[in-house]
Amino acid sequence: MGKTADLTAVQKAIIDTLKQEGKTQKEISERIGCSQSAVSRHLSGKSVGRKKCGRKRCTTRRGDRTLRKIVEKDRFQTLGDLRKQWTESGVETSRATVYRRVQEMGYRCRIPQGARVWRKTGEREMPKCLKSSAKYPQSVMVWGAMSAAGVGPLCFIKGRVNAASYQEILEHFMFPSAEKLYGDKDFIFQHDLAPAHSAKTTGKWFTDHGITVLNWPANSPDLNPIENLWDIVKRKLRDARPNTLNELKAAIEASWASITPQQCHRLIASMPRRIEAVISAKGFPTKY
Repeated sequence: MGKTADLTAVQKAIIDTLKQEGKTQKEISERIGCSQSAVSRHLSGKSVGRKKCGRKRCTTRRGDRTLRKIVEKDRFQTLGDLRKQWTESGVETSRATVYRRVQEMGYRCRIPQGARVWRKTGEREMPKCLKSSAKYPQSVMVWGAMSAAGVGPLCFIKGRVNAASYQEILEHFMFPSAEKLYGDKDFIFQHDLAPAHSAKTTGKWFTDHGITVLNWPANSPDLNPIENLWDIVKRKLRDARPNTLNELKAAIEASWASITPQQCHRLIASMPRRIEAVISAKGFPTKY
């Protein structure tokens, strides 16, 4: 049975007509399929201007104006950024509430060319909603190592990597990583079959240093769990948006340092499931 607020104009007209015919409130409610109290409130006029139901609004107009200023200051902020600044201004609320308020103000989240922007209808070409981009963005090559215990130090590489330069990286960065992650324990090293990795001199380097290397078949599915860590770094770089090479390196180092041993352990622990999934898919792509 519907509440008074749910009565349609047609139902109200029928109630008035049946009342004039001498029908009782019970008979009217049964006839149109609503509660008897709804009929009574309509006939007594109490349904007009009835107080709205629902939870009280948790933000004030003043607080909403503050949020609008925060959005206008920088249209390229994430929802988390907006909530943080709104909280710092004295408004404690959830991400969902922030999103609803921004939507109520007419802003919509758009992602043209990979840059998130909050804009209203008709603001597509406005300068404050456009983000300039470099024609040749900064890039850098990085080497890193991980185990179930965490990550080792990063190495930023200049130029192309050949067998000789790769062995220098192993000498100056792989050994410190192994010492940090394994101490005096033995370990098995894993890398793919890139030319610098599979060179005979590189194989001799591992043999001379007594390091066991995991056999890696040609054209094998890329199951190296470190790829998941690089993906984490790349996602964090999207929010950092570095402009210079030094800013890019600093952002990469900060993202890499934020990776926890727990994340690494979960990735290593997932290896049996990954291998089973690849076997089941007969080498085709899996969810990993």
